Amino acid sequence: MNWQTALADYDRDLRARGAAERTRRAYGVDLGNFVEWVGGQGIGPGQVRHRDVRRYAAALSGAGAAATTVARKLAAIRGLYGFLVRTERASANPAELVSSPKRSEKLPKVLSVEEMRSLLERIPARTPLELRDRAMLELAYSCGLRCEEIVNLDLGALDHETEQLRVLGKGSKERLLPVGAPAQRALDRYLQKGRRALAVDPRERALFLSKSGRRLSSSDVTRRLGLWTREAALAAGVSPHSLRHSFATHLLEGGADLRTIQELLGHASISTTQVYTRVDAARLRDTYAASHPRA
Repeated sequence: MNWQTALADYDRDLRARGAAERTRRAYGVDLGNFVEWVGGQGIGPGQVRHRDVRRYAAALSGAGAAATTVARKLAAIRGLYGFLVRTERASANPAELVSSPKRSEKLPKVLSVEEMRSLLERIPARTPLELRDRAMLELAYSCGLRCEEIVNLDLGALDHETEQLRVLGKGSKERLLPVGAPAQRALDRYLQKGRRALAVDPRERALFLSKSGRRLSSSDVTRRLGLWTREAALAAGVSPHSLRHSFATHLLEGGADLRTIQELLGHASISTTQVYTRVDAARLRDTYAASHPRA
């Protein structure tokens, strides 16, 4: 077994298990970096030991890589060798014995309810692109969508009778999400006036189209959100994921329980959702500090 075969087979396995194309590309880049490093030392797939992986992690840190980057690359190596062990091409996973560097825990960027209202209402929704952006961002906030979920939406994703959005999430897991009235209205206006003007190929099934009539990319969404963030004079650092974080935080503030939020976000584990309790706790501390006379 050589590195080329190992990586190609692992990529096929990821595809068969429903991994997103972006995830597979990221794994490919990270594993390619690792292969270049060990391959330069004449180490083949079956010869990698935990000390090699540890030395690689140390080399990354020494070159100034962030803890999150090192942790991500180690996760990619663990995934590869997990596959090789499972298919009996390796006897052990050398990355299992290498601890990931401790990440500095950052609370997600969250917009207040007023900031969200300012952002969305700042989009005039007159031109096809403005109609698209208003509908896209209203829907992202209304449903707590990941950026990749936004761009992967197709025509017919919204069921007007049940007022639910059909979303394909991570691992090709489907979930049905309730859609708020403002998002429904914005989407209806876009479909009636905006998308028709943008559509070039009648066979294109993407819900949100670029000005050239193609499916939007994640970078397109990020760029357009940045434009409207500046228009609304909001602080820097607002990303599509900020809308998802804001969705979850506002639900928690409104009294929703964590299990409901977990289901709406499509989190596999409740521990992932629990970050929002820390966000809410941080908000309460700030409010207390600003309001209590003896804080």
